[in-house]
Amino acid sequence: MPPDIRALDSSDVDALQALLEATPDYSEQVTGYPPGPSDALSALIAVPPGYDPAGKRGVGLWADGELTAFGDVLIGYPDPRTAYLGLLIVRGDRRRRGHGRTLHDALLADVRTAGASVVRAGIVDSVEREAAPFLRSLGYEPTGEQKPYRYDHLVSVTRFWELEVG
Repeated sequence: MPPDIRALDSSDVDALQALLEATPDYSEQVTGYPPGPSDALSALIAVPPGYDPAGKRGVGLWADGELTAFGDVLIGYPDPRTAYLGLLIVRGDRRRRGHGRTLHDALLADVRTAGASVVRAGIVDSVEREAAPFLRSLGYEPTGEQKPYRYDHLVSVTRFWELEVG
């Protein structure tokens, strides 16, 4: 059965939570903790201060009746010409099968429709080993910009990458 891609909403919280819990390495690398019980809801609704939640797009890729990948973008953040790729996660046992690229392509279609010309992504150093080669394969380039990253006791750096899309 081919993958199905669609926007996620509140009725998909349990499926997203199952995806996050089946892929604990990501959460542990960026927070120092396994996924918490409200991480899925947070992934669906959290936005930066002052950002209009209407611009957030959360999309899931379903295969064999299971949510296997999730991604979200903030259209018009941090400026009107930019879309920020906040998260793109693929279930651990489904990686390297094209699910991430397929989901990314769907997100890019939405970004282009919204009129953004740049997609920006941040990579926390603790996930750089996997995330950087993936973003590079999609055409992203590092900007050289970075900022400190902190989550509770985990201290790191976020490095920014960009992709021109229009």
